[in-house]
Amino acid sequence: MDISAQLLVPFDEPQTVECVDGFEKGKISIIMPAYNEASVIANSIRNVKKMFHSLGMDYEIIVVDDGSTDATGLIIEDLNDRGVKLVHYSTNKGKGHAFKAGFQEATGEFTFLIDSDSEIRPRNLASFIRALRTADIAIGSKKHPASRVRTPAVRKILSASVRVLVKMCIGIKSSDSQAGFKSARSSSVYRIIPLMSVKRYAFDVEFLTIASLLGLRVVELPIEIELNVIASPKRILRTLVDILGITYRLRLRRWYQKNIIDMSNTYKPIIDWR
Repeated sequence: MDISAQLLVPFDEPQTVECVDGFEKGKISIIMPAYNEASVIANSIRNVKKMFHSLGMDYEIIVVDDGSTDATGLIIEDLNDRGVKLVHYSTNKGKGHAFKAGFQEATGEFTFLIDSDSEIRPRNLASFIRALRTADIAIGSKKHPASRVRTPAVRKILSASVRVLVKMCIGIKSSDSQAGFKSARSSSVYRIIPLMSVKRYAFDVEFLTIASLLGLRVVELPIEIELNVIASPKRILRTLVDILGITYRLRLRRWYQKNIIDMSNTYKPIIDWR
């Protein structure tokens, strides 16, 4: 056989991906924990895609089926959308655990945490990205002067009570730790997650507590929120227990402080070839 007569088969060279701290530059990873959201999950995904498409940035949606007993996971699979990743496990473990599981699949420079019921929306999504150019974390806050909040009076009282308890016991400066719309540089989330232990209701409080200990800069931005469901007594009790647990680890055992990994003293080469 004449080798010179063989045809050369062209191939596409792999595209070079520019990274920032190990994550794809300019890309957004959206994590949506979901538990028994079969009635709304498809519409929620459509709304999130429409919202982030307007930014003109590359993004991925990571839906974490947190042990749902309904058809939530099947509905997501049936969407057959390459831009939507599904993380599934059989036992319900809570929002905190779901966030950590979703982040393991995140590839973007920026990470967003969005509730899967579409009850909370940013007033201006682009402002979150702009904020993350200089800040480490940008969170939606019901207490922001420009926020629009429609919730039952009982829920407002409960929310205010949690804020007072958090400030008294933990002392974080953020005016609203519980709103389900948060964003951060993925490199910052990478530093926070190893110290997280709360799997369920006070996950947000622990996230911001650790961020404060790490010296990360947090900014608050306006959101639109409409909540009609009042939290169950069981959820309220579990939230209080979680907050007291965070307080114990922070104030008495100083567990977080002892386990923070200082990255400033890691090895640096004499010659940086970048």
